[in-house]
Amino acid sequence: MLDTTDPTPAIEEGAGLGVLREVFGYEAFRGEQAAIIQHVLAGRDALVLMPTGGGKSLCYQVPAIARHRAGRGVTLVVSPLIALMHDQVGALEESGVHAAFLNSTLDGDEARQIERELLAGRLVLLYAAPERILTPRFLAMLDSLHERGLLSLVAIDEAHCVSQWGHDFREEYLGLSVLHERFPGVPRIALTATADDHTRHDILERLQLQDARAFVASFDRPNIRYTIVEKVDPRAQLLQFIRDEHDGEAGIVYCASRKKVEETAEFLRRQGIAAWPYHAGMESDVRKANQDRFLREDGLVMVATIAFGMGIDKPDVRFVAHLDLPKNIEGYYQETGRAGRDGLPADAWMTYGLADVVNQRRMIDDSPAAEEFKRVQRAKLDALLALAEGLDCRRVRLLSYFGQASRPCGNCDNCLQPPAAWDATEAARKALSCIYRFRQHSGLGFGAVHLIDVLRGKATDKVHQHGHDRLSTFGIGEDLSDAQWRGVLRQLIALGHLASVGEYGTLELTASARAVLKGDASLMLRVPAVPVATRKARATGRTKAVPMPLDELAAGRFVALKAWRAAIAREHNLPAYVVFHDATLAQMAREQPDSLTALAGISGIGSKKLQAYGPQILRVLQEAA
Repeated sequence: MLDTTDPTPAIEEGAGLGVLREVFGYEAFRGEQAAIIQHVLAGRDALVLMPTGGGKSLCYQVPAIARHRAGRGVTLVVSPLIALMHDQVGALEESGVHAAFLNSTLDGDEARQIERELLAGRLVLLYAAPERILTPRFLAMLDSLHERGLLSLVAIDEAHCVSQWGHDFREEYLGLSVLHERFPGVPRIALTATADDHTRHDILERLQLQDARAFVASFDRPNIRYTIVEKVDPRAQLLQFIRDEHDGEAGIVYCASRKKVEETAEFLRRQGIAAWPYHAGMESDVRKANQDRFLREDGLVMVATIAFGMGIDKPDVRFVAHLDLPKNIEGYYQETGRAGRDGLPADAWMTYGLADVVNQRRMIDDSPAAEEFKRVQRAKLDALLALAEGLDCRRVRLLSYFGQASRPCGNCDNCLQPPAAWDATEAARKALSCIYRFRQHSGLGFGAVHLIDVLRGKATDKVHQHGHDRLSTFGIGEDLSDAQWRGVLRQLIALGHLASVGEYGTLELTASARAVLKGDASLMLRVPAVPVATRKARATGRTKAVPMPLDELAAGRFVALKAWRAAIAREHNLPAYVVFHDATLAQMAREQPDSLTALAGISGIGSKKLQAYGPQILRVLQEAA
């Protein structure tokens, strides 16, 4: 077994905390950060599972800076997205840390200059995508660094991309094990926000991190409110949700198809909401321009496929909405985790209907993948369906999926407005009997719409054509509405008692349907509730998310500081939050420091930013007063 422990002398224990305070302006680490950073500073491998917004980046940036100061050289950061590289490098440079990226946005002269900086050991961190890292030219540069003892650390961000079981598998990540084989003495840290047991095992195996220590932080994001509503008119439901709860605030809306992205963004714009589309089919310059607007401007809504989001560090996203069901809980958790990274109240809202269940099951069944892969994906989908259909606390189910026990949160739709349940066993038996009689009568299968018409006794042309108005099951379900029947069928498919097959979604009985037909299995369904989110609820309780309470004068100073920050961000071509987070500005506005010494005590102001911006900030505060 190879020894991956760094042979050079240990770095002093307080080095990490010193970097945190001096460079980033924070007094103390959060959660597992201190233990992770000390472990990496000691030259050991680590696997870090930490939720979005939990401070993963500091877990490799702080060791990178401390190790560089100790003469260990450069940290290589494997990053899958250009936007993420750009913003993280910009934030580090703002804090006085020499960092760079190598990607396709650079011209030849720029790339060669960065390579010279790299080989000279002057860079603290270098960001690059896996496909570039694995080229012979790049590996040769790493060889040169390693031979001179200047390859300090390898950080593999978004490590779940290496796993075929995960929600965002990227084949180019598979080759990253070469870094361990080629540079066995260089410590590595792999980081991800989401990974169930299958995915964790895959990360450890594929990256050869079997001897790494795993750090698993709490997956709970208590500031996020989870709400799942039955899909009726999804665009109208989305519009009401945004207007009632998040008017003028930043948000992300996820859709399953590019066409739906375009149509939803256009619909929201027609309703007066600043919304922009993002998907892989757009021209790259338009897609980039839309993403830049979202990151740099306030109150915009991005409507996107899952192509958008990984590495988005925007802290003030107040809501994430899903108009379609994701593939699994890992995807859902990571996407919803892009809301409320600043720790302030945020919403994860989703519409969910029968077609979602049918489409997701069909995509798995029709996939050319191996049966073992399909089996795992079905189990992952089943867990997500259980979350959507469940009558208990959403957060308890969500955290349980990741192996974390918890108590009812009091801040999800099921906790705030406990759903009523009804015994749908007899209704399920009627539906299954009707499907059975379709096959007996004509040997044909039919979809959900036709089945509901027969159950409710609707004499449509199609019902007459097939003679289904003469079946004994015609009209036996007229006591339930169309919506109630869709709920019954959705649950039957979710539980595996029904399968939707073929291009037209023909409903077929499965082996387990027999137990329901015989009355050996019961079915309890939720009664759709009136949505919690209303303008009245906002007016009487929940208010706009603010970093901290500010009186009228302090609020005026806060506005002035945000205007100054926006100008600096435009000048440096960076998102505003890279300059300073809202929480830092709010603390300045409330405490109104009148000297550089007092300003240095504000959380989030490191030495470089104090030197660069201190006099300007004091002037803005003085003028606002």
